Amino acid sequence: MQAWGTMVVTLTMLMVATVDTKIYERCNLAMKLENAGLNGFLGYSIGDWLCVAHYESGFDTSFVNHNPDGSSEYGIFQLNSAWWCDNGVTPTQNLCHMECQDLLNRHILDDILCAKQVVSSRNGMNAWDSWTRYCYGHDLSQWLKGCNMHAKPNAKRMTS
Repeated sequence: MQAWGTMVVTLTMLMVATVDTKIYERCNLAMKLENAGLNGFLGYSIGDWLCVAHYESGFDTSFVNHNPDGSSEYGIFQLNSAWWCDNGVTPTQNLCHMECQDLLNRHILDDILCAKQVVSSRNGMNAWDSWTRYCYGHDLSQWLKGCNMHAKPNAKRMTS
């Protein structure tokens, strides 16, 4: 009977975790990012942020990637457990002072605040290999096409 109770609790928690995740639609995410003050933050545009989120997670808040070094990357911006959050396994700097699990739900304000810290570090958006490979120096206007927003697709960068 106790095993049955444990299974019910586990399944319930998995259902809650699954229900609380989200794969964002591009324009919806763009509006959230703009409302959170990311347009022009340290010279980066909403196009930069959308490009990174697309190539890192496919706009999926529940995405987790496990790295060969034992660290993992979490959430829509794939924030690394060795530096930015605590997953309870990897030795971490936990520079965002948060649990990695908190990056895996539809509520992305904490993800955004942590990503702002990442960009504020000396590497800027170069902290994401995907930004360097797919976003930097490219026309980012496609990311806002059809989104009916005030944001400019290519803000003037202060860093690169």
